Amino acid sequence: MIRQLFVSSRPLSWVNTAFPFAAVYLMTTRQIDVVFIVGTIYFLIPYNLAMYGINDVFDYESDLHNPRKGGVEGALLDPSVHRVTLRAAAILNVPFLVFLLAVGHPLSWLVLAISVFAVIAYSAPVLRFKERPFIDSLTSSTHFVSPAVFGLVLAGATFTPALWAVLGAFFLWGIASHAFGAVQDIVADREGGISSVATVIGGRATVRLAFSAYILAGVLLLFTRFPGPFAAILVLPYAATVLPFWNVTDADSERANRGWKRFLLINFICGFLVTMLLIWYAVITAPCVGPAAAGHSGSYVPLKELVRSSSAYSSALVSCSG
Repeated sequence: MIRQLFVSSRPLSWVNTAFPFAAVYLMTTRQIDVVFIVGTIYFLIPYNLAMYGINDVFDYESDLHNPRKGGVEGALLDPSVHRVTLRAAAILNVPFLVFLLAVGHPLSWLVLAISVFAVIAYSAPVLRFKERPFIDSLTSSTHFVSPAVFGLVLAGATFTPALWAVLGAFFLWGIASHAFGAVQDIVADREGGISSVATVIGGRATVRLAFSAYILAGVLLLFTRFPGPFAAILVLPYAATVLPFWNVTDADSERANRGWKRFLLINFICGFLVTMLLIWYAVITAPCVGPAAAGHSGSYVPLKELVRSSSAYSSALVSCSG
């Protein structure tokens, strides 16, 4: 049973939700505290167990038709553990949510509520946002972007145009990734009676939608503060991954799974490179004090009185001025 719960939580995807929260919180506060630790653990495991566990329980019938299920790309949960999965998700989530609410404030409560609602609404009966074309991709992207927004709000970041550009690019990445992932499941979803953006507009149009969203995400990153524009290059591997399926047909849409497997690998490589950019960002803003927002919030206070005559800090101080 433990193994099934582990597989159901999609370990390969844990970093996709934990990293956004951890990165923005750390870059905003510049400290590792109990909120950072608890929040990172929450978005690493409990959050993913809820998101994917609920999905695996209520998608069981359709998953029977999906050859991808039963491994790292998704568990095929035996009906005997469905109730246990839902209980485990609730029991594991509640203590973390209580803590995060206790250390937060009304705005952070709202963001966290939206995040948790999106997790439940995507798969739970009646709501089933995953079966509402286009809303499915928007909701899936919310799963990954909302932890970052929550981290920013909780840490007191100032939202500037540059920061909105980062979040917008991330949201477009999420939309593109979900849409492309849906292409490989067109046949299985139709056999299971499930609608998605891909089953409605077809594989070819969905691939082109994903490609366009990736490119637009890269364009938005050009409007971020240095060294953010370098991240625009990182959308190219994703765009290159979906490009071979530009003319895919619904009948052979399952071959898009080859691209999806490459996508999973690219995520780790690009994640490493994003981490390097964040370290670079942290280094060049080291001469600043104050609550440092992850997109150059403008809340930095240059140490002009201390380093006014020091040329060693001149270039760094330029980046501190909001």
